[in-house]
Amino acid sequence: MARTVARVITDALRELGVRHVFGVVGDALNPLTDAIRTTEGLDWVGCRHEEAAAFAAGAQSQLSGTLGVCMGTVGPGSVHLLNGLYDAAKSRTPVLAIAGQVPSAEMGGDYFQEVDNDLLFRDVAVYRATVTSADQMPRMLETAVRSAMGERGVAVLTIPGDLGDRELADDRPSRFPHPRPVTRPDDADVRKAADLINGAGRATLLVGRGARDAREEVLALAERLSAPMVLTLKAKEGFEEDNPYQVGQTGLIGNPAAVHALDTCDTLILLGTDFPYRDWYPTGCKVVQIDLEERNLGRRVPVDTGLIGDTAATLRSLLPHLERVADRSHLETARERFEEWRSGQRRLTDPQHDRRLLGRLRGALDNRDHDVRPEALAAAVDACAADDAIFTSDTGMATVWLSRFVTMRGRRRLLGSYNLGSMANAMPQAIGAQFWDRDRQVVAFCGDGGLSMLLGDLMTVKTYRLPVKLVVFDNRRLGMVKLEQEQAGLPEFGTELDNPDFAAVAGALGLTGIRVTDPATLQESVKQALDTPGPVLLDVLTNPQELAVPGKPTVQQGWGFAIAKVKETLRSHG
Repeated sequence: MARTVARVITDALRELGVRHVFGVVGDALNPLTDAIRTTEGLDWVGCRHEEAAAFAAGAQSQLSGTLGVCMGTVGPGSVHLLNGLYDAAKSRTPVLAIAGQVPSAEMGGDYFQEVDNDLLFRDVAVYRATVTSADQMPRMLETAVRSAMGERGVAVLTIPGDLGDRELADDRPSRFPHPRPVTRPDDADVRKAADLINGAGRATLLVGRGARDAREEVLALAERLSAPMVLTLKAKEGFEEDNPYQVGQTGLIGNPAAVHALDTCDTLILLGTDFPYRDWYPTGCKVVQIDLEERNLGRRVPVDTGLIGDTAATLRSLLPHLERVADRSHLETARERFEEWRSGQRRLTDPQHDRRLLGRLRGALDNRDHDVRPEALAAAVDACAADDAIFTSDTGMATVWLSRFVTMRGRRRLLGSYNLGSMANAMPQAIGAQFWDRDRQVVAFCGDGGLSMLLGDLMTVKTYRLPVKLVVFDNRRLGMVKLEQEQAGLPEFGTELDNPDFAAVAGALGLTGIRVTDPATLQESVKQALDTPGPVLLDVLTNPQELAVPGKPTVQQGWGFAIAKVKETLRSHG
């Protein structure tokens, strides 16, 4: 018996190892969702917003290294997918989006809810196409999947509402690609890079996500060159634990030790990173870059030698040509500064900090309401969370506190909108992560602004009884925007949030809600939240005036902050 278009798609997804399809049901999708209903091993996850569905699919793809799948029905349903798909595209993770369309006979006639999906997804997708005949399957599906997997991006396949039930005239099994081959640069290019490194002096490594599968080789490189290792946020996972060379992050979330390691090097070696912030790169040094994508070479900083290839394979070719550096002063200085900075940061994590002399003095200026310090909250979660926990974080201050106070030890994983920088990603990514592994602890660092933006999908957490732990940094602010305004000399404006009691909201929806207003109860409440079975929302009132000083603060930023505070004081006095 010939299969339908919908059955071809669901059979192929099952063959690819896809276990969940995220979306919101709708008329054009009915044949597809019914095929999912009757396909063993493939489950439909009904979200409350398609954006959350796309974020969840992208999260599963990043964790599994395979295809994530989401669906949106005609018009608005597909439009809602767009932000989550942009996040997947910027994260370079393969996601297939199935978009509904009006019936074939009505296409092009400005029909109710009709949207030109091929145009809509033009910028976000590596492949996009509208199926106009059942006979185009499974070839068109194969092309979409191969494009998403091969180019590590988003593919969008649009299915008109009347085609899902159509049978194929020439039915054949779907065929999909094998894994991509491992590549490395030519020997001559490797030797050129080695000669440059050997003759250039002090080296610093800037390590990104693209090097995560090359931990052994990267550590060997750092040892050979006596080089400090600056990590991007995505490289925390894989390089932070048991690493005597790492000195944390640079950029706005970074620290002075990382900045020093970069600014004092003679050679900068970029490994699997496209770190975008040009102002934080050093000047006057030689630059060697190793990346799988040629388009990344020299995009952020001029490169003296670029090597195209897999990081591990390339380093295995490079290491035998490198001379051992006996002088470890560059590494030791950076590590000493890093430990000094971490020691100072740890003082802020003590819930009793504001009761001691220095804490009382500081609190009189920036925490008069005696709210919980966000540093203390992040550190408490780090101490109590499982060694194989999956963390997600909302863009903004929640990510700052996670980057500084949560260590990626053991088998911990980390997800966030670290390239797109979207709000509201932490909870839906946690949904995707928890579906990927129901037995693993999933902890979302939610900003109050981000959580409230997609608040409806708390009901998705409840409906599927997902044991997600949602930690809300409730500072009643769009905190990062507030900080940006004040650093520019502007008074805070438009960032204040009139929040509900999020714990009470969670309780009304059937989740366990815990609210923390007293620093003295923080540790106990965090432990209770993580130990409680089922979904839990921990709403912690954190200090809205907390500052996250970057690794290299400028006089201009300090002056702008002072001016902003004067303006805010004058405004508050009428």
